[in-house]
Amino acid sequence: MIKSLSALGLCAVAAVAAYLGASLGAPRVANAEPIQLRIASLAPSGSPWMQVLDKAAAETTEKTSSRVTLKYFEGGQQGDEPDFVRKINLGQLDGAAVTAVGLAMIDESIRVLELPMMFESAEEFDYVADKLWPYFQKKFEAKGFKLNDRGEVGWIYFLSKAKVEKIADLRGQKLWLWGDDQLVGAVFKKLGLNGVPLGVPEVDAALTSGKINACYGSPVAAVALQWYSKVKFMTSMPMSFAMGANVISTKAYKKMPPEDAKLPEDISRANAKKLRKVIRKSNEDAKGTMSRKGVQVVQTPIAMVDEFTKASTEIWQELVGKVYSKEELKMVLDARDEYRAKHKK
Repeated sequence: MIKSLSALGLCAVAAVAAYLGASLGAPRVANAEPIQLRIASLAPSGSPWMQVLDKAAAETTEKTSSRVTLKYFEGGQQGDEPDFVRKINLGQLDGAAVTAVGLAMIDESIRVLELPMMFESAEEFDYVADKLWPYFQKKFEAKGFKLNDRGEVGWIYFLSKAKVEKIADLRGQKLWLWGDDQLVGAVFKKLGLNGVPLGVPEVDAALTSGKINACYGSPVAAVALQWYSKVKFMTSMPMSFAMGANVISTKAYKKMPPEDAKLPEDISRANAKKLRKVIRKSNEDAKGTMSRKGVQVVQTPIAMVDEFTKASTEIWQELVGKVYSKEELKMVLDARDEYRAKHKK
């Protein structure tokens, strides 16, 4: 997603996925020492993401008799997502539950799944992402990371203090830009938007101080991070569909006793699917919360949708060779078209 945010690492999958397939061929170790994996996330304590992850972690601890435990550093305790990946490479963390922005720190080509205005429904996104996920898992494996089951952030919208009904309105905003994200940066450049680079942990204070007066994110992320209390409007037009995933260093996998590998794999798969259902419902609930608190959803005019769509489709081609390959873009478009052919209205 646009990183959709943003929200956030938030988006991450069941952390127990960390153990998926770990060291299945290693010799069995009797009386092995307990293993604790250190996992970072931007998701705040008590958020829908952490509720699912905490339950999965408790189940892992119980069913492995505490031989395997997870230590979460939630709510940005370890910095922003680029910090997570750097710390994993330094051995200071074992893994992280991140959005596609964090995933891009490992292999940027995965952002081809978050191109603006690419998908018409969550089901369409699911079809494409599920089809391409094994391909990206192999790419991550080659770079020393296990890319586990897919998590979710959801549809990404513009949130602002002033009403946005046309692209010109967006150009008048001081709009948050997540660090040096190349995908969102390309969108901003194409549309002539005024991006203010900040990390996710800085956005709330920046909205309060007036350093920025607009941002973007999913409804559940906006509520969990309290951004919604600093804005008055949200566009009805979603820009992109944002995802997340749990990544674990392959070195960390070697810590896993082989006898404990199958159970966490099963827990991971079940909780990744559960997480996506929870986040989709939470996004709908968050829209209601925002509305009750005075955030107005502005119906995006067709002219603005058309202008944004035209610029987005041009960006798809312009990022070929910079963020992803021509072949990877074709894979996404072919899978999307395949879905649409099977689900003609």
